[in-house]
Parts: sequence; C-alpha cells; structure tokens
Amino acid sequence: MDLQEFRSDDKQQAFQIQPAASNPSITGAATTVVATRKKLTLLPLVFLIYFQVAGGPYGEEPAVQAAGSLFVIIGFIVFPFLWSVPEALITAELATTFPGNGGFVIWAERAFGPFCGSLMGTWKIFSGIMNITAFPAFFISYVEKIFPALESGWPRQIAVFVSTILLSLLNYFGLTIVGYVAIVLAFISFLPFILMTLIAMPKIRPRRWFSSGEMGVKRDWNLYLNTLFWNLNFWDNVSTLAGEVENPHKTYPVALFVSVIFISLSYIIPLLAVIGAVPVEQSAWGPGFHAQAAEFIGGNWLKILLDIGAGLSAIGMYEAQLSSSAYQILGMAEIGILPRFFASRAKVFETPWVGILICTGVSLGASCMQFYDIVASANFIYSLGMLLEFTSFIWLRWKQPELWRPFKVPMELPWLVAMCLFPVALLVVLMILTHKIVFFVSAIMTLVGTLWYILMNLCKRKKIFKFNEAMNDVDNDQWVKVMDLKMYSMYSQFSTRACKST
Repeated sequence: MDLQEFRSDDKQQAFQIQPAASNPSITGAATTVVATRKKLTLLPLVFLIYFQVAGGPYGEEPAVQAAGSLFVIIGFIVFPFLWSVPEALITAELATTFPGNGGFVIWAERAFGPFCGSLMGTWKIFSGIMNITAFPAFFISYVEKIFPALESGWPRQIAVFVSTILLSLLNYFGLTIVGYVAIVLAFISFLPFILMTLIAMPKIRPRRWFSSGEMGVKRDWNLYLNTLFWNLNFWDNVSTLAGEVENPHKTYPVALFVSVIFISLSYIIPLLAVIGAVPVEQSAWGPGFHAQAAEFIGGNWLKILLDIGAGLSAIGMYEAQLSSSAYQILGMAEIGILPRFFASRAKVFETPWVGILICTGVSLGASCMQFYDIVASANFIYSLGMLLEFTSFIWLRWKQPELWRPFKVPMELPWLVAMCLFPVALLVVLMILTHKIVFFVSAIMTLVGTLWYILMNLCKRKKIFKFNEAMNDVDNDQWVKVMDLKMYSMYSQFSTRACKST
C-alpha cells in the first residue's frame, strides 16, 4: 500500500466522523462506533429512499381525477426535474458536507444557529411522526379485506396497536436489517405494477394519453399540485441517516441519483399503461383506482396481488419514516439541541431506542384520534421546514464557500438561486391554499417549538440534564486536514516499525 492509498482510505473515515469535530464531547464515541457498527451500503440506502419518497405508484390516481390524463402525464414527467432533482441535489451536497445523524437539523443549525436548528427539528419531527401514524392504519385497511372483523371497533384498534409495535421492533434490530427488508418489500410491492404494465401493453390506446379532461368538469389544481407534491417529496428525510451510511461522501450522491430515476419511472410507466388501457371516465380515478384497473386488465388475481403490494408498501414506508425520525432525534441530541440521553443506543444493535420509543408512543396515541386537520397541519409545517432548508443551503454557499464539500452541485450561486425558485414558489402556493384551521394549528406547533427551545436552554443553564456541547464554527475542511496529518503520522510510525522488522 502506498502513501496516497493509505491517506485516501483513511480520509473516508474522517468524512464519517466529521460532524464530531465540531462537537468535542462526542468525538471519541463517534470514532469508536464508526469502527464497530455495520453501515448502510448503496442498495439498501436506495430502497430506503424509495420508501421515504414513494413506496410505489399507490396514491397517484387522484391527480388524474383532478386535471385529466394529459396534465398528469406532463406533471409526472416535468415535476421531478423542477422539484425532486433540486431537493435531491441539495440533500446530496449537504448530507456529504455534514455527514452526521440529524441531517437537515444540522444544516439549519450551521447556517442560522441553534434556535433555527431546534425549530427545524420540531417542525420535521412533528410532520414525520404524523406521517408514521397513518401507515399502520393504512396496512390494516388492506388486511381487513381478508378479515372483515378488523373494519371497525376494538378489533381494529387492537390490530393497529399490535401492528405498530411489531413494525417498530424491526427498527430496533438495526438499520441494516431495515434496509434489506426494504429491498424485499419494494420488489414484492412493485411486482403487480410490472405485471399489470406488461399485460396492458397490447390494450394501450395512445390517444387516451392526450385527454385534457372531460367537458364540463372543473379542474382541481390544488388537489393536482398536492398529489404531485406528496408523491415526489421527502428526499431530505434520508439525510438524518448520514451517520449510518458507509462512505457517505460517495454513497449519497449515487443513491439519490439512482433513486430519482427509479422513482420517476415507477410513477410514469404504470400511469401510461393504465391510462392507455382502461377506458373509464376521469371521475373514476379516485384513491385506490389502480386496484380496479388491475382487475380490468388482468383479472381478480392481479387485483389481490396489488392489494397485497399496497399493504407491504405501507410497511416499508413505516419502517423508512420511523428510521428517519428516530435518527433525527438521536442527531439532535448529538449536537446539543436535546439532552444527551436522547442519543442513547441499544447495546446489542446500536439503534436509537429512545427515538424509536418516542415515535412509536406518539404514533400509538395519535392513532386513536381523528387527525385529518392535524395531518394537514403537519404538511404545512413540513413546508415551513423545507423553506428553511432551501434558505440554509443558499446561505451556506454564500457565507461559507470555503467549506469542503465532497459533493458539490456544479452551479454558481445565481444559478442555485434560480434552481430553488420553483420549489420555493410551489411551497408558498400550497401553503396559501390551505385551510384556516391549518394556519392556527401550525402557529401553535411553531410556538411550542419556540417554548421548547427556551426550556432546553434553561435546562442547560441550570444543569438539569446533561447536554453535548453545541456545534461550533470549526471549519470541516480544517478537520479533514487534521485527520490527514494524524493518519500520515500513523502511517509514518507503521512504516518505521515495518522497516525495523525487516
């Protein structure tokens, strides 16, 4: 091994413990864990992204009902370039620049200070947990077709409770296991769409793709935009797992690039097949229409297979979202926003058991509620977090151009601002079109986040809880240079001993 190879390999370890450089209290722990804990590789990461963003074409149907087939096809072709690609590029740059658990919380903290980091964490964890809550109920809604007793009442509540606990236990056994389970779930849940597309090909009539909607049917642009948005969103969620990824500076850009292509195709190809092969009115394209289309195209067996796939997709989305939220809590504790206790890991599996427990508990509590307005508020608050995220990205590029960025979006600052204009405008439009109750609930949650930050600062001053030291302004490039010097020294000592031994 020559010197250049040695320094290159060890620089990869420097990248992985880079966030700890600005937090001396966790540096030792981070270096030890990096050496012993099994890391996520490329393929499991791709499928975790798949379930955090999509989980399959389930849920794209209302867009056709809202605007007609032509606008939906255009939307699912164009929207990934205008929204998904910018968000994925920003995630790739910032997750490799600050490859620590916490993701977007770290970005906001480094850009605007601990208050913005804490507020970002509050917004994201609230929206994330509310999304988690929906998935077990969604899974049971498919199981009840086989066991009708689960449709309502205490049997349904028990089923949701048990499924939530069991799904959370899988996360406890390790993120690597969750990643490989995600691969299996993705294959099984997407298989019905592959079969449906192949069977539908002889029945496709391309003229149906160009229908701009039925005469006299008013287009619902709010539903159209929301459907596109929520089917192609949440790319940044994977950033909270950056501390658990093998060689994140290489793995993240590739994983996000592959995921953007795969997810975009997974939406548009089945959509083209079903629109072209099924002669139905626009109004028929409600939630779950793909199951009806599967029965029309291939028969009842294909419909049953697609229903099973939808249930398994719900499991995959639960696991991916729970992982993201649990590691976000761990990451917030590692940088001193939450008490150190929240960064505790299970001794055997090295998983963030405190974060998993909190997310599971809140999910169980919310599962008994009618929370439609709360979910809408979670979406609104998530949009607030995204606005802060885009702003943090631009601010860090402007104010800290000297930061060493393993992956850097190949654009100068003016072009980066232009790239962010459409996503920001979309967020503003979606927020303006929401209901008054959503503004009210979101304002309350933002106030709660502010009061929580004040409370945590009080706990720090009074030393009620133990906290890691907050991240400081140590330049990450300087940290990598320090690591290189240490590795060079180690290599020199190793070479000297080798020469003496020979």
